[in-house]
Amino acid sequence: MRIDIVTLFPSMVEPALGASMLGRARARGLVDIRVVNLRDYATGKHRVTDDYQFGGGGGMVLKPEPIATAVEALRGEGTRVILMDPRGRTFTQAVAGELAKEAHLILVAGRYEGVDERVGEIIADERLSIGDYVLTGGELPALVVTDAVTRLLPGVLGGPGAAERESFTAGLLEPPQYTRPEEFRGARVPEVLLSGDHARVARWRREQALWLTWRRRPELLAEASLTDEERRLIEGFERGEAPAAPARTERNDGHGRDSHR
Repeated sequence: MRIDIVTLFPSMVEPALGASMLGRARARGLVDIRVVNLRDYATGKHRVTDDYQFGGGGGMVLKPEPIATAVEALRGEGTRVILMDPRGRTFTQAVAGELAKEAHLILVAGRYEGVDERVGEIIADERLSIGDYVLTGGELPALVVTDAVTRLLPGVLGGPGAAERESFTAGLLEPPQYTRPEEFRGARVPEVLLSGDHARVARWRREQALWLTWRRRPELLAEASLTDEERRLIEGFERGEAPAAPARTERNDGHGRDSHR
């Protein structure tokens, strides 16, 4: 897969692409991620990429011509052009899975007051938003999409099925996770995880995932694929039948709380 990120500020993007999972995936040739400087596609002595908006109002707006020129230079057969826009479709794990099947993505990062509306109407195939809040530009949203999509590509996370075990892939939040030591400040790792009984561990993790999702993100359950047994567990949660806490300890740390979960 190839991903082009079109931006006025390549220096904001490139460092993140060179580190951790993204850096390793690029180095191994599992994904081709390129940072494209929008100013390279502007014309004139000063390579202007923005201008005042018609009708008045504060802030500058990115001009359509440099974006169109950049996209047309990068676009190939099967390319999907995405404008990072807070008015767009909300980015989710399901959307990440959809995009991971594409051969080539162009992510256009907006700036300043926004992007000329004709970019979304004529040039981009769709608009994507990562949430209902305001950022300085589209670079961080483009990186979010790039990271979420790349980790779904074959070989990127290493072990088979690694991506499928993460939060949201099955429509649920992940269960609690633990490592050494077995006891930390009085809080112990749940006995089931030390039992060596893989079937029991799997049941516990699924129950905890259901419980956490029901408590923290109940809206996800409407789209999750649940068995009859899992639906009965949720009905139990609604009646107040909570599963055993994953870890608990009594504490007196001087901050007015006497328990910690």
